[in-house]
Amino acid sequence: MNRLLHLAVIAGSFIAITAFAQAPAVQPGAQPSASPDLTKAQNIVKDVCSACHGVDGNSAIPANPSVAGQPAEYITLQLAHFQSDLRVNPVMKAMTATLQPADIKALGVYYSQQKPSGLGGKDAALAKVGQKLFRGGDSAAGIPACAACHGPNGAGIPKNYPRLAGQHADYTLAQLKAFKAGERGADKDGKDVNGRIMAMVAAKMSEAQMKAVAEYASGLR
Repeated sequence: MNRLLHLAVIAGSFIAITAFAQAPAVQPGAQPSASPDLTKAQNIVKDVCSACHGVDGNSAIPANPSVAGQPAEYITLQLAHFQSDLRVNPVMKAMTATLQPADIKALGVYYSQQKPSGLGGKDAALAKVGQKLFRGGDSAAGIPACAACHGPNGAGIPKNYPRLAGQHADYTLAQLKAFKAGERGADKDGKDVNGRIMAMVAAKMSEAQMKAVAEYASGLR
């Protein structure tokens, strides 16, 4: 009976996560209806963002995320979260401090139009372990498949979940650890709905599982 109850809880959690993935994202606020100024966005990228993320959004530094090809709505939402301290990061707080809502929207569109360069995995054995978890999850531990929210090819779901394909394994691992430690997705007001989901998932993952998933995702295209 206890085993059946455990399986039912896992199934219920998976259904809830999938439902959230299909639901509208938490909006950072009213967005301007005018067409995004991509020329201004490109200038902001060149002057401010490129040092960490590259001119085309492909970061050369493993600790900094590549944002090329990320869904525009996801980038916009995260920038708004950095600006409002919903997602705490002193560096990004400073970088977003002077951005207007129109700038944030334009940056999302700009980066979504950039082509991800892709990385390729470095550890084939580790990636094979990660592939199993990414595609099928771990029912015994209550961990849903990463593909349920990030897509089988790691492309992400616009507005809700980021692109993981081709992301630096170091960065993905750092974010999973941050979710597990309560450094992300643990806002008291519950505004970061999707962050809370990831915090729930990461809480059940071992560091070995995190490393494996991060390695596998880095090789996806």
